[in-house]
Amino acid sequence: MSEEENISHAEELLVYLITQIVDDKDSVEIEIEESDTKLSMVARVANGDMGRVIGKRGRVANSIRDLVRAAAFKDGIEVEVDFDG
Repeated sequence: MSEEENISHAEELLVYLITQIVDDKDSVEIEIEESDTKLSMVARVANGDMGRVIGKRGRVANSIRDLVRAAAFKDGIEVEVDFDG
């Protein structure tokens, strides 16, 4: 698999997880920045949905990060996930 396909799998999982949580699915955007050692993915959601994505004490956000990292690790890449509202 090429690195581009790997990015696609991690991105698809991130988009899927977030769209299942938010009310405004059309506002979900994923920005990917590539560096030498890892990928940075920034998920942007509507301000009203930010609380849903973060969850109590950040538990939902941390779970999303863990799942996306696991999927990316399986494909041999390292991913950092941040959220912006």
